[in-house]
Amino acid sequence: MAFGEQPAYLRVAGDLRQKIFDGVLPPHSRLPSQARIRAEYGVSDTVALEARKVLMAEGLVEGRSGSGTYVRELPEPRRIVRAGYRACGPDGAFRQEQADDQAKGSWESCSEQREAGAAVAARLRIAAGERVMRTRYVFRTDGEPTMLSTSWEPLALTGRTPVMLPEEGPLGGHGVVARMAAIDLVVDNVIEEVGARPGLADEMAELGGMAGHCVLVISRTFCAGGLPVETADIVIPADRYRPTYHLPVR
Repeated sequence: MAFGEQPAYLRVAGDLRQKIFDGVLPPHSRLPSQARIRAEYGVSDTVALEARKVLMAEGLVEGRSGSGTYVRELPEPRRIVRAGYRACGPDGAFRQEQADDQAKGSWESCSEQREAGAAVAARLRIAAGERVMRTRYVFRTDGEPTMLSTSWEPLALTGRTPVMLPEEGPLGGHGVVARMAAIDLVVDNVIEEVGARPGLADEMAELGGMAGHCVLVISRTFCAGGLPVETADIVIPADRYRPTYHLPVR
């Protein structure tokens, strides 16, 4: 194979991909069969099969049991604005987006005490095994799952205080900034790291997608004077939503 020349299965996949993007193969249309791909492109069964696998891994087509392989209808990604952190709601940016879109946003949550694993402990700068309050959220827009969030707060800071439970008590649902201020911790900065990975089976069951489809993961940590007071992982379906950052220029 010459330098820069693609393997046959990638060339076939690339041509079929372009036909999908150009509308030659519109959503819900059936992808050419393996035999047809073999005949049209003059390739082997193995090459035809691998080309179909590439398109399936990219999320462009989906198999239907006993029927064949069909072009997926790809949703137009909606924005989730990550701009500013209000004092109310478990995720101020989510509430901001709902207000801007005039959409009906809601969430469900569940909190429980856990021991911090090594990764969470490192993010919170505590010892592994220390007690934390873990809260899991499912966010919805007009009833459709939008994103998941799992947060951890050190009980060494919030334990035996009115803000120990993020969604209960006098400041339940008021968000990290306001809740920490109530116990004299002034949140002054937030760090967000954005990555991507295949969605886990349990995540996609809640988000309404297929296991393995790409998700964006925002790892967020709130700090007060350099002390981490909350860290969270926010999981967003990459094909349906796109985080948008509005940041002030100082």
